[in-house]
Amino acid sequence: MRLTFIISLLLIITSSVGVHGQEFAFELWHDGKVVLENGDTLTGNVKYDMHTDLVQIQVGDRFESYSARKLLFLEIFDKTVKRYRRMYSLPYNTSGEYRAPVFFELLEEGKITLLCREAVEYRTYSSVYNYYNYSKLTVVYRYFLLKEDGSIDEFLGKRSDWLNIMNDRKEEVQKFVKSNRLSFDEKYDLSRIIAYYNSLFPVRR
Repeated sequence: MRLTFIISLLLIITSSVGVHGQEFAFELWHDGKVVLENGDTLTGNVKYDMHTDLVQIQVGDRFESYSARKLLFLEIFDKTVKRYRRMYSLPYNTSGEYRAPVFFELLEEGKITLLCREAVEYRTYSSVYNYYNYSKLTVVYRYFLLKEDGSIDEFLGKRSDWLNIMNDRKEEVQKFVKSNRLSFDEKYDLSRIIAYYNSLFPVRR
């Protein structure tokens, strides 16, 4: 009984350290560049925040901040996932009929153009021993579809709804997902799935 208590206590301590010790991409500075509304390009250390739709950039000893209204595009090398990420300022209906520029990460472009925004929320998890639950700050992703007319719709469905969107190649996509052990719930897995689907159609020129 005492051993069980000690194991549970260690798990709580480990989980607490993990919550406070983890680093999110938006908290870090990344090598990158930003393209301003006037077309100027700035290269340096870049820090983004999708919650406030603000970007900071350090060029030499100078620090500057820009809102989504002042930027067209930014690209960073995200050290947390070891890959380049591209974000665009695009008009979106934030409330009612009012459209305002916000940052979207471009995951895939083609027949389906997949965009993403991220946020941080507390999520509750169960320990492997099921003795207690604990809360942890977690990055959550919201996905959006960019249509040909420029409108952007948030995707609010589930796995089956993704397959319904890709209904014209549904069987091929399912085989690809299964053979590569991909999950629709994982950001970069979903990106691979959409990229595969897009590859099944000729590129328009």
